[in-house]
Amino acid sequence: MNVFTEETRARAREIVARYPADRSRSALLPLLHLVQAEEGYVSPAGVEFCAEVLGLNKAQVGAVATFYTMYKRKPTGDFLVSVCTNTMCNVLGGQEVYDTLVEHLGVGHDETTADGTITLEHAECLAACDYGPVMTVNYDFFDKVDPQTAVGVVDELRAGGRPMPTRGARLCTLKEMAVQLAGFADEREGAVADGGPGEASLRGLLLAQQHNISVPGFDPNTPIRSKADADKAAAEAKARAEAAEKAKAEAAAKQAPTAPVKGGDGASAPTGTPPGTEPARPEQATGSTAPDVKAPDDKSPQVRTAETRQPDAATAVPDAPGTKVPSDAVPPAPRDAQEAEAAGAAANPPAGDGKPAGDEAGAQERNLKQAEAGAGASGAGSTGANETGVQK
Repeated sequence: MNVFTEETRARAREIVARYPADRSRSALLPLLHLVQAEEGYVSPAGVEFCAEVLGLNKAQVGAVATFYTMYKRKPTGDFLVSVCTNTMCNVLGGQEVYDTLVEHLGVGHDETTADGTITLEHAECLAACDYGPVMTVNYDFFDKVDPQTAVGVVDELRAGGRPMPTRGARLCTLKEMAVQLAGFADEREGAVADGGPGEASLRGLLLAQQHNISVPGFDPNTPIRSKADADKAAAEAKARAEAAEKAKAEAAAKQAPTAPVKGGDGASAPTGTPPGTEPARPEQATGSTAPDVKAPDDKSPQVRTAETRQPDAATAVPDAPGTKVPSDAVPPAPRDAQEAEAAGAAANPPAGDGKPAGDEAGAQERNLKQAEAGAGASGAGSTGANETGVQK
């Protein structure tokens, strides 16, 4: 697999390192963009490369690569020209733009010009209905295009030019765009600063400014905390909450009155344990080695049910001392019911392969004779009744 350079392999390792060790499969999408940046499409060698890096089989990688349209399965031109032909853009002339480019370039959907410069495709939606009809070149927008504008853009591309998109950074090749989609920054100086937002995108902001509408308490100069700072603040808040809960529990324990235990004669029995005797710990009383966990009875039924059906690390262990966790399972039957069930099962052995239980030959003959005797008696009774009627 010498198709991929050492730089690509180093970038692949960097992509995988972004994810937890047991979630490395999540790196598949950016890895597919990375191999497309090398060859211009996801080739069989690219599928094999991704499978090798992530420890998957090629069928698993191929299933993802064929699901998303941004991954190309055959060589693609330097510039992918996509024309929206969905409802909104179609009404505004998108289909006419696409048909004009098909005739002008001499290619159809998902086909590439002979010089390898342009691959044309029609798109179902490019998420820019307020700018329709729209066309993208390597996913950068050209808004409110008409047939003549679209022809001018592709002619400039074929001539070696880089027309400026209506919105966004300056154009780059599809391979360069694939590197960015894999999660690496655009290295061209000032490229991201080119272009500006469209008027329709800013309409909501302008209306808010005109009517003096803002978010309560919003400070645009508030710095954005790093992940480390946010994690630290969350840990401190959790520690404060746990300390407050512990203090509350201790205060409640001190205020709770101790009720005297009544003896057999009605007199108050002494409480506590004899002097010098250590009270039995819960695990000694039950024989369980699980830690003592507070029963979740103070929670609402909805919370308890949700934790039972989808437990997490904080959910109480069912066999922990003092823990009572609700369960959707059928409660165990009493001992007498279990004994009765066992006796019934012993008295009714399971059927063999030959015939169902109790279906013996003797029983069949006996049942047949009883049925014939019953039919004969019924017939005789019917005949006697008829003769009596005639005599009357």
